Amino acid sequence: MVDVFDDFYRNKRVLITGHTGFKGSWLAIWLNELGAEVVGVSLDPNSERDNFVLSNIGKKIKADIRADIRDGKRMKEIFEEYQPEIVFHLAAQPLVRLSYSIPAETYETNVMGTIQVMEAIRNTRSVKVAVMITTDKCYDNNEQGQGFVETDPFGGYDPYSSSKGACEIAIQSWRRSFFNPADYGKKHTVSIASVRAGNVIGGGDWALDRIIPDCIRALEADKVIDIRSPKAIRPWEHVLEPLSGYMLLASKMWNEPTTYCEGWNFGPEADCVSTVWEVASEIVKNYGRGELKDSSDPNSVHEANFLMLNINKVKTRLGWHPRMNIHQCVDLVVDWYKKYRTEDVYDLCVEEIERFLSVR
Repeated sequence: MVDVFDDFYRNKRVLITGHTGFKGSWLAIWLNELGAEVVGVSLDPNSERDNFVLSNIGKKIKADIRADIRDGKRMKEIFEEYQPEIVFHLAAQPLVRLSYSIPAETYETNVMGTIQVMEAIRNTRSVKVAVMITTDKCYDNNEQGQGFVETDPFGGYDPYSSSKGACEIAIQSWRRSFFNPADYGKKHTVSIASVRAGNVIGGGDWALDRIIPDCIRALEADKVIDIRSPKAIRPWEHVLEPLSGYMLLASKMWNEPTTYCEGWNFGPEADCVSTVWEVASEIVKNYGRGELKDSSDPNSVHEANFLMLNINKVKTRLGWHPRMNIHQCVDLVVDWYKKYRTEDVYDLCVEEIERFLSVR
C-alpha cells in the first residue's frame, strides 16, 4: 500500500475507541496496514455484517478489547496496560433519531464517555497526541445556508447534536485546564485536537436511519427505498476522506504539538453537498436497479435541513483536501456492497483504500 504518511505510523502504539464501529473499523484496517500497533477499545459490533466482523480486523490488531468508555476505572487500566502514544477517540452514540429515544444514554456516552477518555489520557504519560472525533452537527445550526467555520458556536437542537456540542466544550475545557499549549513540556506533554466531518458514507455501515444502509437493505430485499427527508442537504464524503485528515493531523501534532491542538473541519468540496434524494438516486444508478419513494412525514422528529462545513482552514494550514467528487464517492461505496458477500472483506477494504489514494 502507498504510505502517504511517510512511514510515520510504523510501530507507533495507537489506541482507537470505537474500533468495532463503521469509521473505527476502517481506521483500524488502515493503521494496521501501515504497521501501527493498534489497540481497539469498544462495545460489541451491532451486527454480524458490520465491516469490523467481516474484515476480521479484530484478529489482526495487537488487542481487541470490549469495554465501555463511561467506565473511567477500566479506561485508565487499559491505557496503563498498553501505554498508547496516539489516541483516536471515535466511540459514541452516533444517531440523531435514536437520541430522541435514549437522550440520557446519548449524553452519558458522548459527553461523560469523552471526559473519561480524556482523564485516561491525562493519567497516562505515554500519550503524546489525542484526536477527538465529534461531528458537523456539533454547531448551533441556524440553517442560514453558509458552511460552518471552526470558530462558530456549538449547540444542537436534538440530544445527539447538543451532546456533541457539549463534547466540544468539554474538550476545549480540558485543553485549557490540563493540556494547555502554553504549559507544554512543563506541566504536560499532550497535544489534543477535536475534528468534525460531514455525512460519512462507505462500505460496512448497517446502522439504522442512515441513507446508505437503508438503501442497500431495501435493494437486497427487492423493496422500494423509502426516503424520509428527500430535500435535506448534507455534505457527503467517503469514510476514507476524513480518516485521511485525522491521520494527517495526528502526524503534524506529533511533530509540532502546540501548533495544531485545536478544532478542525474535514468536510467535502461544495460539489459533494447534495440532497438525500440525489444521493439515493446515485446509489440506485450505481447499483443497477431500485426505486425511490418520497416518505417524508411532517410529524417526524426534527432533523436539520441544511448542513455544510467550511474547510478552508484544513486546506491552507494542513494542506489536506478531499480527493473524490460525489460520483467517485458513491461508486466506491456501492462497490463494497456489491462485493462483500463474495470477496475477502479485509482485502476488499485494503483495495478500496488503495483506489482512494490513487485519486488526485
